[in-house]
Amino acid sequence: MSSTRSPSRRAQAIKRSAIIVSHGQPSDPLPAEADLKALSAKVAGHLPDWLVTSATLANPGALDAALAATDGTPLIYPLFMTDGWFVRSALPKRLGDAPAHILPPLGVEPDLPDLVATHLCDALAGREWAPQATTLLVASHGSGRSPKSKQATEAFVAKLGAAMRFAGIRTGYVEEAPFFGDVAMGCRGQTLCLPFFAAYGGHVKDDITDALSVADFKGALLDPIGTFQTIPAFVAKSLRKAARSQVTA
Repeated sequence: MSSTRSPSRRAQAIKRSAIIVSHGQPSDPLPAEADLKALSAKVAGHLPDWLVTSATLANPGALDAALAATDGTPLIYPLFMTDGWFVRSALPKRLGDAPAHILPPLGVEPDLPDLVATHLCDALAGREWAPQATTLLVASHGSGRSPKSKQATEAFVAKLGAAMRFAGIRTGYVEEAPFFGDVAMGCRGQTLCLPFFAAYGGHVKDDITDALSVADFKGALLDPIGTFQTIPAFVAKSLRKAARSQVTA
């Protein structure tokens, strides 16, 4: 007797569904859509009984297609760094009347500073740098219209600073003061630059790298937080926790 499940039995085996949503790249949506799909596949690897899909808001029709592929009330995980306009307004508007439950975004997760601290410890060890002799330079998006981005960044930096004793932590923003380019000026060689971003978009690839070049930065530019190898397991853990909370509510 074959052990291969029919599509109907597989559908019955799916206990939960989730959609990972990010902003994407409006000028060129397909590469960001593919990157997010790859991330969702890794998250699904930690949730074998779940249906995990993804969609960027910048790709027309992607969210509608993801919703159509799920049953019941999917959990929506915003791969954003702040609980701002996109999460609070744009995403609910795009969901419309579709049954879905939006979770807090990646950047405000209470356990994120600990995950990043572990990553930074590895980065320091690989360079044989002591944290007490190293400056941490945090690059964030910021916003000229809302305080949410800066508030989320400052809360994250405060928790990270309590977990690790750096020589100093400097934070700069792409779209508001203190601007990243100004903050990067004068950073000495033993500096780790941490992009407080969910993906490799134009701000990371262009704005941050250009500012570091102008500042003659001699330190190390790390990957954006949302691209860390530990993020899929982290997101999966958050989804499991949210699902348990729904059951016990």
